[in-house]
Amino acid sequence: MGMGSDIAPPGMARHAVSDNRSIGEPEAFLSGGGELARLIAGHDWAATSLGPIAGWSATLKATVGLVLRSPVPIVTCWGADGVMIYNDAYSGFAGGRHPRLLGSRVREGWPEVAEFNDHMMRTVLGGATLSYTDQELTLLRSGRPEQVRMNLDYSPVIGPGGKPEGVIAIVVETTAKVQAETRLRVAAAALASLNTELEHRVAERTAERDRVWQNSRDLLAVIGADGRLRATNPAWTAILGWAPEEVVGHSFQDFVWPGDVAAAEPNVTNFENRTRHRDGTPRWIAWHNSAEGELVYAYGRDITAEKEQAEALRQAEEQLRQAQKMEAVGQLTGGLAHDFNNLLTGIAGSLELMRTRIAQGRTDELDRYIGAAQGATERAAALTHRLLAFSRRQTLAPKPTDLNRLVGGMEELIRRTMGPDIAVEVVKEPAIWTTLVDSNQLENALLNLCINARDAMPDGGRLTVRTDNQAIDGQAARDRDLPPGEYVTLTAMDTGVGMTPEVAARAFDPFFTTKPIGVGTGLGLSMIYGFVRQSGGQARIISAPGTGTTVCLYLPRHAGPAATTEAAALTAEALPSGQGETVLVVDDDAAVRMLVAEVLDEAGYKAFGAANGAEALAVLRSPARLNLLVTDVGLPGGMNGRQVADAARELRPGLRVLFITGYAETAVLSQGQMEPGMHIMTKPFALKDMAARVTAIISGA
Repeated sequence: MGMGSDIAPPGMARHAVSDNRSIGEPEAFLSGGGELARLIAGHDWAATSLGPIAGWSATLKATVGLVLRSPVPIVTCWGADGVMIYNDAYSGFAGGRHPRLLGSRVREGWPEVAEFNDHMMRTVLGGATLSYTDQELTLLRSGRPEQVRMNLDYSPVIGPGGKPEGVIAIVVETTAKVQAETRLRVAAAALASLNTELEHRVAERTAERDRVWQNSRDLLAVIGADGRLRATNPAWTAILGWAPEEVVGHSFQDFVWPGDVAAAEPNVTNFENRTRHRDGTPRWIAWHNSAEGELVYAYGRDITAEKEQAEALRQAEEQLRQAQKMEAVGQLTGGLAHDFNNLLTGIAGSLELMRTRIAQGRTDELDRYIGAAQGATERAAALTHRLLAFSRRQTLAPKPTDLNRLVGGMEELIRRTMGPDIAVEVVKEPAIWTTLVDSNQLENALLNLCINARDAMPDGGRLTVRTDNQAIDGQAARDRDLPPGEYVTLTAMDTGVGMTPEVAARAFDPFFTTKPIGVGTGLGLSMIYGFVRQSGGQARIISAPGTGTTVCLYLPRHAGPAATTEAAALTAEALPSGQGETVLVVDDDAAVRMLVAEVLDEAGYKAFGAANGAEALAVLRSPARLNLLVTDVGLPGGMNGRQVADAARELRPGLRVLFITGYAETAVLSQGQMEPGMHIMTKPFALKDMAARVTAIISGA
């Protein structure tokens, strides 16, 4: 079913179609088929009775190729299920049901006329043809009942064995024509009973028509079958500046703005395009055309002002979105400034008192100030870590992980955290897939979700932690903003107070929190979201007031077994001291270079320093012996740490490298994939841990 002209495509007679010629691969028979060819090529045909497109019969391919190239609405209903494949012209008729109709069964695609289509399929697949003229049907193309009239021609498509394999339908909507004919019958107004007044009424109507034609503020035109303008009303001069003698006899397309020609077909019922004003500027016109015989009557309304208003509204909305972004940035930086000022006060104050006490000779109190400064530093590092997780810039150490093992290892901690008033249920998928993820970060994320759930159940309740496997494709993948594929999921579901839609929509925003001031930074869920997105997954929230909250983390499946053991912690005491090996330390921060060099010297190493890539290359090109390159990733001077490392390995093959970085510059670290002999350490770090890491790398521990 569809709308179009009453002219059938060349060679499309009302008889059985048989063509057993192969037309090659899908790309060949779909080429030149318009938008529907692209949709057909990308459709999941394996989910239909037709099977993958590569396995389609030559008859089906030939039929689809013929349908796609036809200018009139044509649909083929293939096989016993009547799987629908149609062309661009038919998609316009389908309205809101396109593109869902593509690949659907005809009975399910048009349920309001299911019995009609059942009869058609039985008849035509039995070898007969069907033809209907001005058939009355009720369709729901736009979500409401619509009485339409159709010219319908159904023919079987004969396969190689001489039996019908499908149905091909030519669909022409005749609603306007039937309505016009009905009006004419009624008019044949009335005129028969008022024969004595015929001449008077004709003259009156003619005068009215002339007045409408002359006084209309809309563009009116009569267009011939050749596309040339036969008559125009004075509005063409008022709106577009063209006098009648300047347009009559010219093609309608001559006045269409370049770039809009393809959409501006006079025989198309409704469309919008830009039409050229005589002064060379464009005007937006909404056309409503009606074809009668070989003539097209065009009615054009000037919507330039409306378009300008819409554009102004779009720009205002864009400015609003930008303002909202700036507001969010302001909230973020304001929260950061508040938290970091507190932390810097603790650090600066401790250092100031340490200097004072040293000057006073009161060194017995230094440990207290050192502890306060270190505590503030650790809190600052934790806040930075949360920010990096939110921005998807934290340095991750992914490894094959078994979610069941991870959850099992945390179960006792979760139960203690939730307290006696909250029941904890853990449901594990027995055959859980492996995922490649930073297990420490995932543990932090799960614990954070559990703490949020506890806070949402002040009067007690139930927390369910679930692991599962999910294969996601098609619409489900699009709904979750994920690539189609296989995922493992970690879900925390509580029976707490729940969230309103407004709160749920902002739950992942940085510094947005429903907790009182001073209780948390508001970065918890945003940190989880950033970590999961950086790991290639997604986080989704389902919540409603009074029904609790469910947070589901999706992580990509990893093809391989989970890691079975944890690496032993590196400590200075467990490793041998240095024996004078040389280390090149590259960092643009002089304080970092100084501190790292001193701790390495104390550990028995000889350290060289370089502030940028150029200085590092000078050392690397020298005859000096080097056992390890320690380099920051982000360096000034146009050469980053990864490029320094690559150059170092060209000059000194096999040189071991330790990257130190404040955030995960995955682009220069090849998306986290490092070559053998390359390692990474995240700032800030304890200097003793740095010394232990260097010793482990040099000694091969």
